[in-house]
Amino acid sequence: MSKWYEHEGKNADVVLFSRIRLARNLADYPFPSRMSDEIRKTVTKKLYATLKSSEYANEFDLINLSECGSTQAVSYAEKYLASPDLVKKGGSFMLSKNEDISVMFCEEDHIKINTFAAGEDMQAAYDRANDIDDMFLKSVKVAYSDKLGFLTASPINLGTGLKASFVLHLPALREKKALYKLASMVGKLGLNLRELYKNAAGDLYILSNQVSLGISEKSAMDNVTAICDQIVKQEREAREELSQNFEFEDRIYRNYGIMKSARILKTDEFLNGLSLVRLGTALGYFDTSYATVGEMLHTLQNASLATDTGKELSDETLEKLRAQIVREKL
Repeated sequence: MSKWYEHEGKNADVVLFSRIRLARNLADYPFPSRMSDEIRKTVTKKLYATLKSSEYANEFDLINLSECGSTQAVSYAEKYLASPDLVKKGGSFMLSKNEDISVMFCEEDHIKINTFAAGEDMQAAYDRANDIDDMFLKSVKVAYSDKLGFLTASPINLGTGLKASFVLHLPALREKKALYKLASMVGKLGLNLRELYKNAAGDLYILSNQVSLGISEKSAMDNVTAICDQIVKQEREAREELSQNFEFEDRIYRNYGIMKSARILKTDEFLNGLSLVRLGTALGYFDTSYATVGEMLHTLQNASLATDTGKELSDETLEKLRAQIVREKL
């Protein structure tokens, strides 16, 4: 079965993917941070049994991180399927066959539903999350207040418990040094724009809502989508300006040559090089598909690459293998 990130969606030149996260808690148990190991196991079993007895049972597999090798556990975090905290705790989560849905148990909250859709398709991601959410709401007693909405471990998630996000590729706006001003403007509108990776490697940024109290799920998603559309327009305009710069065009082609011939690629070099390949595709220089780039982003970071080989590999071996795969795919 193909994975969700092997496909392209709306506005794929700028928007890599859409993500919905829903946080829920059981009414009769303390938050995970205050749980004993025994209670944590009880709640995890209860939630697992609820999902496995539902109509969605055959769509999911249980992943127990304490039983995974450390490299495989980290690979789930690299793909955003499990949080670093859950990996550190050795917790459990349910994962759909094509990896577009993960349901974490007893992380920050008792239930954390994460769904993904390629490109700018927040509604598709929401529909998947909402189906799983409805199943839990019908089967277990969830902590809810008529005044505050869904009760969550972090006050910032009170209300809908929803975080709607887009992951955006913004190399041209970064080149123009326009992102600080853009992030400031977005913040005034109750949204957040931040780097996906340290030091903005890959020119990838997450746009998400900061407010979930006193606002409906639809309004939150509409707000994020409206700002996303504006950023897409600004990025495309900035790219058009860059396309008139012969030196920048030369930089993109030189980078493509390096990526097609390199024998060693460190992680940051890989991410930054892939960013320019993706930009070159958007400008019509190359025919590499956005789906191919998306697949490489999700599968060629250290832990994921090592997991796919089924071996413990040194950093140098991983860098050589990554370069080989990039050459083959480009």
